[in-house]
Amino acid sequence: MDHPELRPRPPSPLQEVHDERFEQRGVRLLLKRDDLVHPELPGNKWRKLAPNLRAALEAGHDQVVTFGGAYSNHLRATAAAGRLLGIETIGIVRGDELAGRPLNDSLARCAADGMRLHFVSRSRYRAKSAPETQAQLVHEAGAGNAYVVPEGGSNALALTGCAELGRELNGLTDIAAVACGTGGTLAGLAAGLAPDQRALGVPVLAGAFLPEEIRSLQQAAFGAPTPNWTLAEGFHHGGYARVPPELDRFAADFETRHNLPVERIYVAKLLWALTALPFPPGTTVTAIITGRP
Repeated sequence: MDHPELRPRPPSPLQEVHDERFEQRGVRLLLKRDDLVHPELPGNKWRKLAPNLRAALEAGHDQVVTFGGAYSNHLRATAAAGRLLGIETIGIVRGDELAGRPLNDSLARCAADGMRLHFVSRSRYRAKSAPETQAQLVHEAGAGNAYVVPEGGSNALALTGCAELGRELNGLTDIAAVACGTGGTLAGLAAGLAPDQRALGVPVLAGAFLPEEIRSLQQAAFGAPTPNWTLAEGFHHGGYARVPPELDRFAADFETRHNLPVERIYVAKLLWALTALPFPPGTTVTAIITGRP
């Protein structure tokens, strides 16, 4: 079965930018423009979703169910993919207090793309990974012959797509840096890099669960964790979807300097961190631009 929207695409562009905040330290900054990899499913969303959607369609599923918060880029991408492929999508959304309220821009876009939204309490949402709870949530959402994609799209299949991102950077950078939500993109990226390269993750939400989650994902996808990644904590700016004024100003300034639209929830926090972290002179750092505003 041929699915044109899921066909492999050419490597996303690699763009060098000249920024005195890096050049005065002898650091070269590249941008991996993964936001351009697909017109409607930018960056890591396409890389993680494509293998899962292909598996869903080839197994005969007519629904895709997934999970996310009220501002989830993953929910938006899944809804868009469902529209493109003609498959029904259901989003299980954290926060039953949102039911009946006007939808924010992110959820409104999901609904416009045909996603059916099912709101659940935060306590039940936290337990969604438990098989019994997940089965109950999927059933209550009205799903039938559904393929379930985890929050953020991060599973073993997704990591195979993200590993290709690492392979596209072989021989081109010393450090490949990416913003982290669930850790799947970093886990796959690291596995695709060459032995002399390292991956750096910048978590966009508070909490210390990521190292264990990344190792677990790599174990499931590749048989063992890789040793070539680290996390730069402390750049979440108050938590997921928090964009304080100083971060917004930083992102606006970066947009002006480099004619680049900067997505605030992930990409802005990544770029902020890279301006602050101490890289040795002579280092080439590549920032993975995973999404668009």
